Amino acid sequence: MIRLLVSDIDGTLVTKDKVLTPAAHAAAAALVGQGVKLVLVSSRPPHGVALFADALGLDTPRAAFNGGVFTSPAGEVTLARLLDPGTAREVLDDLAARQIPPWLFTAEEWLLVDPEGDYVSWEQKTVQMPYRTVQDFSAEIGRAGKIMAASKDAEKLAACETALQARLGDRAAVHLSQTYYLDVTHPLANKGEAVRQAAALLGIGLDETACIGDMANDLPMFDVAAYTIAMGQAPAAMRARADYVTASNQEDGWARAVERYVLPLARGDR
Repeated sequence: MIRLLVSDIDGTLVTKDKVLTPAAHAAAAALVGQGVKLVLVSSRPPHGVALFADALGLDTPRAAFNGGVFTSPAGEVTLARLLDPGTAREVLDDLAARQIPPWLFTAEEWLLVDPEGDYVSWEQKTVQMPYRTVQDFSAEIGRAGKIMAASKDAEKLAACETALQARLGDRAAVHLSQTYYLDVTHPLANKGEAVRQAAALLGIGLDETACIGDMANDLPMFDVAAYTIAMGQAPAAMRARADYVTASNQEDGWARAVERYVLPLARGDR
């Protein structure tokens, strides 16, 4: 039986325009009514996760930065896995050499050097928080929950992901969260560990846990949760690894997955 659903946000819970549909609201309410806990996990900063957790009225922990920072429903930081400062400097130097302007997120702030860089206005709309422009990141590097690279050159960003993964090894988690966003976080700030942490905090077994996502940074959840669901627009390799595949996020795939797969398992119908 399922007692916990851990869900990605962007590309999964919300539409491409970052909207919670009426069907998603209804499905979330149905989960609560069935006694299933819903935990949101995202590469977003805490504020960006809280936007949707609050909108759905969730009383569960929230996992930001792919699980690097957990907050309570009241917004208190209960767990913070931050990047090692030396590793963070190495990442920033590498991105500078590739001419990809980096962003640095702490649990409270979004810092950047170039406000005219790719996707700055889009990210501001997405997370609904202001950025602070700095000359460099030296003063805040010890508080880095996530370093993020944004670029319209998807091939360049994918090559950067591969290179940083090889260079940093187990010193950091390096994953594309979108084709245009690359996230670098603490090595235990991955969504698989987020599932473990969420289940432990709620006292629920991993064998009673399901997860749903759409991108490569969601795959670590598939290694941990007992039941795995891929969105319809997810890459073919991800869909092949999932227990279930739902419709896309433009077709209320999240709500359909809850209704078709999660709720029946929560009721013991399967």
